[in-house]
Amino acid sequence: MSQPDPDDVRSAGYRRARARRLRRESTFPERSLWYLLRDRRLSSLKFRRQHPIGPYFVDFYCAAYRLVIEVDGRTHDDRADQDISRQRDLESRGLVVHRVGNDEVLDDPESVVLGILKAVGIDPDLDPVFIQPPPRSPTRGGEGRSPSPSPRSRGEGRGEGSRRSP
Repeated sequence: MSQPDPDDVRSAGYRRARARRLRRESTFPERSLWYLLRDRRLSSLKFRRQHPIGPYFVDFYCAAYRLVIEVDGRTHDDRADQDISRQRDLESRGLVVHRVGNDEVLDDPESVVLGILKAVGIDPDLDPVFIQPPPRSPTRGGEGRSPSPSPRSRGEGRGEGSRRSP
């Protein structure tokens, strides 16, 4: 009998739920960087957040360039050996791992973005680099939203024959 593949130890449902939990519980620096990377805002590069690769969940992943971005904070100070082992494993899978610190993301996001572009081989001096602003939705933030009463305020949605007591 063959040994189980360590990448297949967890079910797809478990991995999906864990990725969702990690997204909900992301740190402020992770959310700040995600704001710059999401929706193909950075030079049309598509990133995934808390993406499972083998037994790991990486902070950000760009499949087109096989680029992993890890945001390291103080919790990583006492896990340096684990981080090195994890990075070596990811690199053995043919991935490029780019690490940035929490403080770097918060204090100098422009240099973080430039480092990401260099990691995928985009020279900001030669190639047009752009960070798209987030799309403006007419329903976000109240702009362009026309107030409409809910069905309940018009007497709908309470079931047949039900009436409100005066």
